[in-house]
Amino acid sequence: MAATPIPAASAPQKIRMKPERVNWAGTIILILASLTVLIPLYVTVSMAFKSGAQAVNGEAFAIPNPFSIEGFEKAWALTNFPVGAGVSILVTAGTVVGTIVLAAFASYAIVRNWDHKFFRYSFFYLLAAMFIPFPVVALPQIQLTGLVGLANPGGVVILATMFQLSFSVLLFTAFLRSIPYELEESARIDGATTWQTFSQLIFPLLAPMSATVGIFAFLYAWNDFMMPSLIIAEATQQTLPVRQNIFQSQFSNNYHVSFASYLMAMAPAVIAYLFTQRWVMEGVTQGAVKG
Repeated sequence: MAATPIPAASAPQKIRMKPERVNWAGTIILILASLTVLIPLYVTVSMAFKSGAQAVNGEAFAIPNPFSIEGFEKAWALTNFPVGAGVSILVTAGTVVGTIVLAAFASYAIVRNWDHKFFRYSFFYLLAAMFIPFPVVALPQIQLTGLVGLANPGGVVILATMFQLSFSVLLFTAFLRSIPYELEESARIDGATTWQTFSQLIFPLLAPMSATVGIFAFLYAWNDFMMPSLIIAEATQQTLPVRQNIFQSQFSNNYHVSFASYLMAMAPAVIAYLFTQRWVMEGVTQGAVKG
């Protein structure tokens, strides 16, 4: 009996992919949005490195010729930059550490006790606090900090941490829900206490979100003007943004000095974000997808 011939395998068909259409409208909007940031940034850098004569002529878009650091030297001395930077670093570091620690503690308690009304309503209470801007409660906060002796950078750290707590708890709770509870059960079977479980197991797993919360707190505390200006009583203890406003009248005719001062003040925030943007995006993405 003749064997039935096996049909030859048909050649794989080539799948033709349609070329993706370029979203020109989105591209144009993105370019325009970028220009609104890049043009002022270019003017700031250009004016900061010009001499006094060039700056007075109003040549904002011209390249500095020659490059001069005269504006930086005068801004450094005029605003007492080392002292202002030291106060800003102190306030920012305290706010970042306090926000991460307190938000992580609160989020862990809320997520692991979600069935209890107290913790669930506490979460909703914190979310509601996000919609209360600082100017609304500015006057009572000023009075309270003055009464308890916190009209100083320490008071700013406490208030800034409290105002960052709501948003930070929201991020941490979304991320904590993605961590399997079985990991904690295994640790407890091995005899770990609640503190050991959190400090040695859970908190290290929160590193991506801690970086995200930290950079948001950093940008808020470093660039904040209103709270330090209202809370801190002594001008010598003010942060950099407030110092720049104090000496604004002396900057009016010295454009290279004013732009140099602005550039020195914003440089740390820009550098911090450039080095941490990867962790910021990972933290937000993981919290949104897994939560």
